[in-house]
Amino acid sequence: MLSIKKTLIASALISGVFFSFSQSEKNDLAIVKKVVIDAGHGGKDPGTGYGKEKRYALDIALRVGRKIEKSFKDVEVIYTRKTDVFIPLHERAEIANKAMADLFISIHCNAARSRSAYGTETYIMGLHKTEANLELAKRENNVILMEDNYKKSYKGFDPNSPLAHIMLANFQSAFMHQSMDFAMHVEKEFAKNGNKSRGVKQAGFLVIWETTMPSVLIETGYLSNSDEARKLGTEEGRENIATSIFNAFYTYKGNLEGNQ
Repeated sequence: MLSIKKTLIASALISGVFFSFSQSEKNDLAIVKKVVIDAGHGGKDPGTGYGKEKRYALDIALRVGRKIEKSFKDVEVIYTRKTDVFIPLHERAEIANKAMADLFISIHCNAARSRSAYGTETYIMGLHKTEANLELAKRENNVILMEDNYKKSYKGFDPNSPLAHIMLANFQSAFMHQSMDFAMHVEKEFAKNGNKSRGVKQAGFLVIWETTMPSVLIETGYLSNSDEARKLGTEEGRENIATSIFNAFYTYKGNLEGNQ
């Protein structure tokens, strides 16, 4: 029998409906043995802040991974990138799917027209609740324009189309509950460690569109805000963010496996 993690995305694309799992399949989803940590952007894609985002995201991703590796010998940590290289968005999902990972964490930094905007946000796949969420998803998804043959890779997806982004929301319904659970732990830990939490939100990010596991995209702060840019520019600030994400993972894994 094919693993549920190999068949979920195909089933979602065909039916577009909610799933009904057997008890054994539910137990398979309640074990965290592999986690993929994705440092956003990289290489020719600098992200926001004139290249600061790709550097800070990588540093935080590596810090989170090392903490998990040190504390959980039974968990395999897989990185989409460990250096300053460009990885197409669909390949990031493929890395997670081929590894049959149990959790996907994509790490980014934010930006806004208003210099006063600040705080952390954790996104799960879903409908765009506000125009700001939609604009953020469009900005992150526009990275595909840097890829060769992006129209073929994403089946004609238009990163500037609001309708296209809304359609993406249908593809992760199977993992919505666990994605939301982990996201809430992340934002709770951010707040506990002195960060301004803007809460859990939903948007259509391509990087988590095709992942067949619980997935989140974390915006660790606004580089367009001078105070947060200064904080993320320090090792202490990035360690604070990494510790918060790790603590969220620690709680999420413990709660999930303890409830079997």
